[in-house]
Amino acid sequence: MEADIFEYHKEENPVDIEAFQGGKQKLIQPTSLKDPKLEKLKEALVYWINSTLKQEHIVVQTLEEDLYDGLVLHHLLSRLAGVKLSVEEMALTATAQIRKLEVVLEELDKRLGLQDSSQIKWNVKLIHNKDLLATIHLLVSMVRSFQPDLDLPPNVKVEVVVVEVNKTGIKSDVQTEFLTEARDAGPDSLGNTEREDAIEELLKLEPHKVNTVKKAMLHFVNQNMSTMGLQVADMEKQFADGVILLLLIGQLEGFFIPLHDFNLTPVNPSEMLHNVTLALDLLNDTGLQVSSVDPQDIVSQDVGATLKILYALFKKHKGK
Repeated sequence: MEADIFEYHKEENPVDIEAFQGGKQKLIQPTSLKDPKLEKLKEALVYWINSTLKQEHIVVQTLEEDLYDGLVLHHLLSRLAGVKLSVEEMALTATAQIRKLEVVLEELDKRLGLQDSSQIKWNVKLIHNKDLLATIHLLVSMVRSFQPDLDLPPNVKVEVVVVEVNKTGIKSDVQTEFLTEARDAGPDSLGNTEREDAIEELLKLEPHKVNTVKKAMLHFVNQNMSTMGLQVADMEKQFADGVILLLLIGQLEGFFIPLHDFNLTPVNPSEMLHNVTLALDLLNDTGLQVSSVDPQDIVSQDVGATLKILYALFKKHKGK
């Protein structure tokens, strides 16, 4: 986006400054783009989109690149609000994409109760131009409206440069912009994000301290699996196929998972991935979302990802 703003400096491709006068553009500071809190929010939103649109077989990888054409927003609106719009499914040209975005965003703004334009921090041009700031503002508003119980990382803010072109030149100002609400969490009200942060910090400690926590998690698991005659000794390997994880969730949450819903003896990565994906979906259904863990992380025997899930279950069910 910086290139667009300062393009008029190039003599070989002059731009009429009059066209920009009175308009403002916001650019996220490079330092804010590297903020771990922003990364966690982006991961949480990607996970939310993919979970919501799982039945449509739509997979989003990056917010900037995958929402600009209106396809994902169209499906989210349909899934979350039951709205059917008369727009083409695949908009291949820029003109068609902008036309589709106009229809989708107009309906979305109504559903979000944002008829007052001063409250709206996105528009067709920004979304189509893959503006990350506008895209996140839109998605956070959708989560708040359609799924208010979803626990997004709190206190996410970015430093933005507000650039305005006027007759005297370019005027810029640095501002702080909040993407999610500020929230003070007490010691007994840790959300999913804080729990995951605790594991991230744990993994930075000395190996023997990490092993102590791993042993505590295994003790918790084995306590709950003993009635089924199962014993876990290797955290990474034995959870990788999703079977024990599914049985543990069923045991802790008090429900039976039909055997035909998962692969009891998975023989390939695809079947393992199916099991783990089902496990994470079940956790999400019980209100225990571990937003920064991808099913493939567990299949790949990522100890951090496995610990995050087990720690979340431990925090919820310890002492019961």
